[in-house]
Amino acid sequence: MTSFATLDDPSRAARLVLVGAGAMGANWASLILGTAGAELVGAVDIVPGAAARLLAGLSRNTAMAAESLADLVGAGIAFDAIVNVTVPAAHHAVTTDALFRGKAVLSEKPLAPTVAQAISLAAAAAVTGRLLMVSQSRRYFRGLTSFKRTVKALGPVGLLTNDFFKAPHFGGFRETMAQPLLVDMGIHPFDAARFILDDEPVSVYCESFNPSWSWYAGDAAATALFTFSRGTRFRYTGSWCSPGDETSWNGAWRASSGQASVLWDGANPPVSTHADVAPLDPAEPEEIAAALAEFIRALRTGAEPSGIADRNLVSLAMVEAAVLSAQRGAAVRIADVLADARNAALGAESRAEVRAHLLAQQAGSGVG
Repeated sequence: MTSFATLDDPSRAARLVLVGAGAMGANWASLILGTAGAELVGAVDIVPGAAARLLAGLSRNTAMAAESLADLVGAGIAFDAIVNVTVPAAHHAVTTDALFRGKAVLSEKPLAPTVAQAISLAAAAAVTGRLLMVSQSRRYFRGLTSFKRTVKALGPVGLLTNDFFKAPHFGGFRETMAQPLLVDMGIHPFDAARFILDDEPVSVYCESFNPSWSWYAGDAAATALFTFSRGTRFRYTGSWCSPGDETSWNGAWRASSGQASVLWDGANPPVSTHADVAPLDPAEPEEIAAALAEFIRALRTGAEPSGIADRNLVSLAMVEAAVLSAQRGAAVRIADVLADARNAALGAESRAEVRAHLLAQQAGSGVG
């Protein structure tokens, strides 16, 4: 279990700074203001005036706007943690800066654009003794929790599947990515599969392609077959250019065991004709509200959250492994992706204390 610094007074609100004042930042700001046990004390964005404009649109707000964390610190603003809602390319720099200022971090997914950078961040969290958690928001659905509990009661799962079919016209960077579906969306079902099975993936074989009618430049469709350590196969099939009869954003799930099958359409309660379905808890928070609640609880109690960086690395490695498999036309081992990423993290690391931690980890694992 990973240990980290907690609030000096668990009875007070956690003082939070929002970093990133875009549309998602506005969602987080409103959530923080409406969450018991949380206090928004600052908002930061490198775009001049962006943080101030975000704060001006909020009621019940006394937070300070700035263009950097250094500006807030210089102004004497005391805070415990940041919520990193910047673009993925900025995650490593922003999160590292906060950790080495002694602040905890709740980061939007992905933790970093690459597994190597994510490993560097997890090491920085360990060196500084601060909590680093990923808001893997699609872990937090009442239907998913019910699905998991129902599946778990049935014993070993032979096959877990997720079918995802949507047709969003995002515009912007997603439509120019080489692997938009796998890289931007795949981490959600991949992470959910780990959550449902309470198991870790060993390898993956993936094929990706782009249908002729696609409005994406890169591969907007894929099928990936993961093998987990206890023998379960997880098959994911998805498309971001499949109009008509679309699935929910969680996709359609099916778990098959020796006793029964359980289905969840990603929106309504799970169903099964041969198993008792676990009830939904109407008081259970969902999505980013649940992530924030778990983050604050961890800061107060020291209880390790499900999205802690060390454990989230594998979900990100599943994405990289699927992309590599699609490129190579061959199965890829998750352990190989993690080992290569650790070597890359070592080669790129500029902070001596983080590099020393990575070297110690490598020596302890016997990976050369």
